[in-house]
Amino acid sequence: MNKSYGPKIGLLSGAAFSLALGLGAPASLAQTAVGLKVTDFAVGGPEDVFSKLNQLKDLAAAGKGKIAVLLPDTRSSTRWMTADAPGFERAFKQMGLTPNDYIISNAQGMPQTQRTQAEQAITDGASVLLITNLDSGSGAAIQADAESKGVVVIDYDRLTLNGSAKFYVSFDNQNVGERMAQGLVKCIADWGVKSPQIYELGGSPTDNNATLVEAGYNSVLEPLYGDETATKIGAVRVPNWDNQAGLTMFQQALQANPQINAVLSASDGLAQSVISVLKNAGVAPRTVPTTGQDAILFSLQNILADYQCMTVYKPIYREAAAAAAIAVMIRAGETPGLNLINGEYDAETHKVPSILLDLVTVDKTNMAATVVADKFVDPTDLCAGEFGKLCAENGIKH
Repeated sequence: MNKSYGPKIGLLSGAAFSLALGLGAPASLAQTAVGLKVTDFAVGGPEDVFSKLNQLKDLAAAGKGKIAVLLPDTRSSTRWMTADAPGFERAFKQMGLTPNDYIISNAQGMPQTQRTQAEQAITDGASVLLITNLDSGSGAAIQADAESKGVVVIDYDRLTLNGSAKFYVSFDNQNVGERMAQGLVKCIADWGVKSPQIYELGGSPTDNNATLVEAGYNSVLEPLYGDETATKIGAVRVPNWDNQAGLTMFQQALQANPQINAVLSASDGLAQSVISVLKNAGVAPRTVPTTGQDAILFSLQNILADYQCMTVYKPIYREAAAAAAIAVMIRAGETPGLNLINGEYDAETHKVPSILLDLVTVDKTNMAATVVADKFVDPTDLCAGEFGKLCAENGIKH
């Protein structure tokens, strides 16, 4: 999977994007979105980011058809229910759309359900699909059907290999893996872990994001294995990001290799599985560091309690706002311009113009200034019960 930035995308003009999309940009609308840039989604809290969408109200009013958002599940991460779905709803309403103008569905982990939801959305008048695939094969089939019916598809969060998406909105997933590995290395030093024996619990083999994340953490860890600074005990990829399966896989690995003293886990859910096994084995806090991504409430509490050393926070409100903006432009016949594109990904069948957003590494030292300040997590929930004292110790007001 190759990724490139700037120059390659910069060679494409707005007219080239129009031709690629098969869309015309009405003269009356052509200047409406000119001022909206990638950087509008790169900084600021939710209020700041969503307010930038106000300039798209005219486009939203001019658009035809519904926008269908197809989310994958609630098992791999609670984010799809607690952050993405409400983020899209807020973004659409900010631009003046009503519930009659959009559909937000969740396939609950079933590819056929997602296919049925896509078909029903198109029957109900969807002109744009935003899809987070469950796997590239099923996602590509949905996209081929949509394209045959004149419906434009945007990949959201996960790239669909061999698909036909016109745009991709996500975070830099290789950098997610790099940050995890860098966080693990720092934690190994901070926690005084001697002779690191690292186990890698990776994400789903059918999720291209997980492949990119793996490439990221391998780029940091493989040199350490090569010079014997650390030892790689084993590596697996957990099917469908199934946290219970991950728990079983790690349990078996620890039984076979009790010397494991650090874990690169590719999500907060998998980190929770690892921590459950460690707790059941009587392992004390600040002993076996593990990593994660998504900044889920329980992972932040695990960090406060010194069982998890970091998580990668992806400000999902920015991702949802950017994707909703692109969808509204396309729905109105507008071609998103180069000021909204900062990269591209190779989907194997074609290069996909992409919006790639920045990430934040979160640990105890900056939790108050990041996820709490952004209202991504409610400090009352974060600091409930036994975590109240830990919050106070780390400057988190509740």
